[in-house]
Amino acid sequence: MTTPSNNSSDTGSLADSVFTRLLKSILEGQLAGGTIVQERRLADQMGVSRSPMRDALGRLEGQGLLVRNSRGILTVRVVTLEDYLNCLNLRLLIEPTAAALAAERMDKADLDRLDSLLREIEAASDVEADTLWDFDDILHQTIGESSGNPFIAKTIIEMRRYTAIFERHQLSGRGKPGSADHRVIVNALTSRDAAGAKDAMHRHLHEIRQKIIENF
Repeated sequence: MTTPSNNSSDTGSLADSVFTRLLKSILEGQLAGGTIVQERRLADQMGVSRSPMRDALGRLEGQGLLVRNSRGILTVRVVTLEDYLNCLNLRLLIEPTAAALAAERMDKADLDRLDSLLREIEAASDVEADTLWDFDDILHQTIGESSGNPFIAKTIIEMRRYTAIFERHQLSGRGKPGSADHRVIVNALTSRDAAGAKDAMHRHLHEIRQKIIENF
């Protein structure tokens, strides 16, 4: 007698994959703020059934990246300047502390990885914007995870999604603090300098905030 297969794990994995792809499309602006989200059309485009698509869209809506408009239609959230500054202000409250904690706890393998990735960027004569964004993601996420506080790590990831959407969609070509700021942070982490890491992160985020205000 053949035992029926349990596809629940496969369905969950597919929903995770769809979620990741949709999130990437939102962060990179392929699904821009205000875009109407049509479940069937997206499912057809990605070659998946509507069940994992529905699950992924529900997760994105639960995280606030998709919202209902006045007619109840699902759309990609428009991140306003006020949203952006509110998120950045929250990051200013928690990320310097996360950096201080991470300086004392981060694994050497993570420190070596951050240093190696940053050295590649510093040595390159021309670095693509996506490479800088990828490193920015890795650095801040690793700091959050290394803080030892899962609530801090979760908040950093969520708040950075909003700030990244705004920066990538609204500030294209205007620049943002990059590898120089990152080098100060990484050096402080590598030296196990909690106070230095905290100060470097605060200055990094404050400089970003000032540039945003100046540009608007």
